[in-house]
Formats: sequence, C-alpha cells, structure tokens
Amino acid sequence: MLPIIALGLLVRENMARILVNRKKVEFDPNTFLATIGEGRRIVAILKRKKIFTQGEPADAVFYVQKGKVRLTVVSHTGKEATIGIVSEGNFFGEGALAGQLVRMGSAVALTDCQLLRIEKKSMQAALHREHAFSDMFVAYLLARNIRYEADLVDQLFNSTEKRLARILLMLAHFGKEGVPETVVPKISQETLAEMIGSTRSRVSFFMNRFRTLGFIHYNGGLQVHSSLLNVVLHD
Repeated sequence: MLPIIALGLLVRENMARILVNRKKVEFDPNTFLATIGEGRRIVAILKRKKIFTQGEPADAVFYVQKGKVRLTVVSHTGKEATIGIVSEGNFFGEGALAGQLVRMGSAVALTDCQLLRIEKKSMQAALHREHAFSDMFVAYLLARNIRYEADLVDQLFNSTEKRLARILLMLAHFGKEGVPETVVPKISQETLAEMIGSTRSRVSFFMNRFRTLGFIHYNGGLQVHSSLLNVVLHD
C-alpha cells in the first residue's frame, strides 16, 4: 500500500509544479516591480546571511529570483529544525498575508540570493489588481499545501530511508523539465536529518548506501539520479 501512497503523492506534487510553472510564465517579477509602484524592491543577500528572524514583524513577502533559502524554526527549548528549502520561482514569508504579526520562523540564504521583497500592503493590492499574478499565487499556495500533506504522510508512514530518498529527489527538482540539478551546495547531513526527523548517523548510513548503489554521486556537489525513486516506491 505504501508504494501506491508514495506514487500518488509524487504525481500530485508534480502536477502542482506544472500548474505553478504554467502560471509563472504570465508573471515577470521585473515587470511586476516596475508597473505596480512603491512597495517592491530587489534585495541582494549574501550566503549564510539572515533574511528575517523568528519573532520579527511579518511585514513583507519574498520571491526568490536567484539562489536558495533555508527556512527554520526554533522551539522554546532552543532546538532548531529545518522546515524547508526554497529556490528560484518560489515565495516565502507569505504568512504575513494570513494575519501573522510576527515571523513564525527564520530564513537564511544558503547561497548568494537575489530576492524580490514585496511589502504586505503592496502584495495585497497586487493580488486584487493583477489577475494573472493572483492565479499564479493561488496555484503556488495549493502546491505548498500539497507539499505539507505529503510531508505529514511521509513522517507517519515511511521509513528513514524513504524519507531521505524523497527529500533528495525534491531538492534535485525531480519531475521538472530538464536534467536534475545539483542539490544545495554543501548541504549538511545535520540539515538533512532535521528535514526528515532523524539523526545524522542514520542519514550518513543511508547516504553511503545510496552512493554504493549508484543512486547518488558527488561531482562538484551532490548529484541525485532518478533511480533513487526506486527506494521511495519499494515496499
């Protein structure tokens, strides 16, 4: 039964990505920045620099034009967990539109980034005025919701090995057009462990196993092969 669940979730995630990509063609961030008016600006963030911190005012939404961003949350006891990594063509910080007064998590640049910062009021105005933009953003939110659902099912039903395989495939943009890209440069095993709810030692064990089986290899960064999907679908 689990392979069917896993396959169904991957199909739904890929369909959501296709919908987002179709809508994305209608939205040029540079045109959006130039035509809507005040409240939008391009910001350059260097690698490892904070974009916003948990507890700060939630006053803007960000769109990733270049680079990769790591999203984290810290518990009351000080334990930090990675809840996602976003790359080109994705939004983050959209909780500001849902009534959040302060940031529920932090965002840090994993690579040098170029971001479009959209103030909350300007974002709300754009969603009302620009129908193509509104459609694209709704499609993005649906895709994000499906991702959260898939993450929950993954945590409830799948083994550490399957969870690790799935997150690697997602980081490699499996299912998108073109060849898989290099996974986030120098992503640590500690970060992977946080993302799948496991330990570094277990991640290390399965990473070595995946490399031995030819599912991944290192060549200027971690490369993920589509054959890794067999781990997700295997019962």
